[in-house]
Amino acid sequence: MTATLDTPTSTGTAQAPAAVVLVRPHHFRPNPETVADNSFQRPARGGDTAGPAHAEVTTLAATLEAHGVRVHLVEDTGHTTPDSVFCNNWFSTHPDGTVVVYPMHAENRRGERRADVLELLARDYVVTRTLDLGAGVTPGTALEGTGAMVLDHRSRTAFVCRSRRTDPALLQRFCRELEFEPVVVDAEDDGVPVYHTNVLMSVGTDVALVGTGLLTDAGQRRRLVAALEGSGREVVDLPREAIRNFAGNCLELQGSQRLLALSERAERALPDRVRAVVENHVRLLPVPVPTLELAGGSVRCTLGGIHLTPRSGSDRQR
Repeated sequence: MTATLDTPTSTGTAQAPAAVVLVRPHHFRPNPETVADNSFQRPARGGDTAGPAHAEVTTLAATLEAHGVRVHLVEDTGHTTPDSVFCNNWFSTHPDGTVVVYPMHAENRRGERRADVLELLARDYVVTRTLDLGAGVTPGTALEGTGAMVLDHRSRTAFVCRSRRTDPALLQRFCRELEFEPVVVDAEDDGVPVYHTNVLMSVGTDVALVGTGLLTDAGQRRRLVAALEGSGREVVDLPREAIRNFAGNCLELQGSQRLLALSERAERALPDRVRAVVENHVRLLPVPVPTLELAGGSVRCTLGGIHLTPRSGSDRQR
């Protein structure tokens, strides 16, 4: 990729989108169908979760917009999709105009895929094709989008930690169709496989955050770090406790300046040495999402990054 692709525009940069989709849930609750393999998930301790979750997404949207990020806020008023706020798992967008739609592992997550969101993208952005990786697959076979894969759009690398949320054949198909090279690793926390790669690591324009201590194989660890360093990133290691507090679950965005969106909990968990390096490259933008984090995901999981080119005049539309 040429350096000009990292110049901020209305579409963001090669790695940092300038626009996102957010789904605001009206009946949020931690999902009982995902707790078996999501060690980051915690039970709600009584009381209302729907109201606070709705408020947290509202605050997140307003914060992003105040810092120059375009937000498409979509409502979910239904009762059957408790994890719908984590929309990055069912679709991804790409600078060549491709929108990819993914199959989900848990049965009650399969209804998160929404035609109106795809119509919104096609209306406001240049979409050249839609690739449905879920078409014809056995129910339960999954590749959960940019949760399962952390994508380096510049070097065309898909970083993936193995789990039942990532089917190898679907991963191969994604990489073949989009011309990505997979870097696959095994990662565990206290013997439990990490369920999604985007809680383990984040790849920005100039810096990558990675919990290398959770990788179980030294060779895989060296290969992953070498791939990141070879793409010109400064690689910062996150300690296990920071990963447990969602410090890896962040996303670089292009607003009025380059931003790293993450939760307040994640920001507090950053060691001083990590903070110093990251702030050399991006501005930290912490937002409180403690209710959403009960479901085992954080700020990055809520952000459906838009890497598509806006249609003429669409910068003024919502």
